[in-house]
Amino acid sequence: MTTIPTGLNADQDPETAPPRTLVERAYLSLRHDVVCGKLAPGERLRVEHLKDQYEVGAGTLREALSLLVSDALVTSEGQRGFRVAPISLADLEDVTNTRVMLETEALRQSIRHGDAQWEAALVQSYDLLAATERDLAESGSARWERRNKAFHEALIAGFNSNWSKYFLSMLYRHGERYRNINFRLTAAHASGRDVHQEHEAIYRAAIGRQEARAALALEAHIRLTHDVVRLQASQAAPK
Repeated sequence: MTTIPTGLNADQDPETAPPRTLVERAYLSLRHDVVCGKLAPGERLRVEHLKDQYEVGAGTLREALSLLVSDALVTSEGQRGFRVAPISLADLEDVTNTRVMLETEALRQSIRHGDAQWEAALVQSYDLLAATERDLAESGSARWERRNKAFHEALIAGFNSNWSKYFLSMLYRHGERYRNINFRLTAAHASGRDVHQEHEAIYRAAIGRQEARAALALEAHIRLTHDVVRLQASQAAPK
């Protein structure tokens, strides 16, 4: 069985899975704050300041930050310390293209090889996501994000490749970061998207074992966020 490089659970959520060590606790807390935008792109991460905020020692914090470097969420500046990784349209395009390549193939393989257990888990994850999307104002964006991630994971769960799932988990988190930082740009009401309809199209094709249709629907869904951010960025650029 493949072991992911960090030795940590790449899918672990600080709100739902209690950390097992101080390093893991600091890693998950810092990762959450980077992904949600609390720690801004390019921000200098000063260990002497952050160790008190995250209630860990300097050595523990440096180890956690090093793990985030391997996740490409933080950059190391050698003796000068760490910074939050920058964001750019070029990076988002790269994340999007790589995710499309890996996730559509993983979905195709899942549809080919997924069993009754895969189908049942997919139905359950879709039903939970759909319920959240029907009343997003009450459910909250954090719950939607968790259930959205669970749905995407359920789609590819029938594919027996731990490395693909690991890399896709990282790519999903980078996409989540762009959604959070550009929330007002990517929100459904701002873009005219019907995200629930997009999810429904993917789900119905996948559960119906329509491999090509499911892959096309998934690719369109993933690319729309990139397209919305790019459009809004061009409109916001100085004339």
